[in-house]
Amino acid sequence: MKIVRAEVINSALELLDRLGMEGLTMRKLADALGVQVPSLYWHFANKDALFEAVADTLLEQVAVTAVPTEKWQTMFFRISCEVRQALLVHRDGARFLARTYPLSENVARITSQMIAALKDTGADDGTAAWGTFSTLYYVIGFTGEEQAFSEKRPDHNQSPDLQSLLERYPAAASAWRYMLNSDPDEGFHFGLNMTIHGLEQKLNLPG
Repeated sequence: MKIVRAEVINSALELLDRLGMEGLTMRKLADALGVQVPSLYWHFANKDALFEAVADTLLEQVAVTAVPTEKWQTMFFRISCEVRQALLVHRDGARFLARTYPLSENVARITSQMIAALKDTGADDGTAAWGTFSTLYYVIGFTGEEQAFSEKRPDHNQSPDLQSLLERYPAAASAWRYMLNSDPDEGFHFGLNMTIHGLEQKLNLPG
């Protein structure tokens, strides 16, 4: 039975959604497709190449529409939000992307737009590169924590040990309770705006 590249990627995403990152193995993927493991390498050189293709697919709808008159700050905010939403679509999406971080078509398109926007403001190569990737690292990190937290979100009936710990650290307890009851968008936008404002300061630009 011959399989096509898209079938492999789609089946991998289905396994990711159903079993999580740890459950996405070559053996389970082959079983899902009804083939032997070596057949998976018809379109991919090795396991890493296959997983990189799956990770790249997570981002295929990000930054596909350019806005010529858009300020770089607005672009960074928009693309960052698009990346987060794309990763939230799939279970462990952020962890999976962070594990592979492919140098691929979709990643290149996204980063090229962001880097070019910074360079158009006069940023040097280092500032443009680190400004872009630091922003994306924040997005991936926050989203990974968000997804992990949603799976293990504690209720308000905390264990005695946790209650004791929070009583000893009231500042942490207050922040913990606030975050439990807050909208994740609030936290994400707070950190993202801080990142963008930091870049404005680095570039000595007005907000």
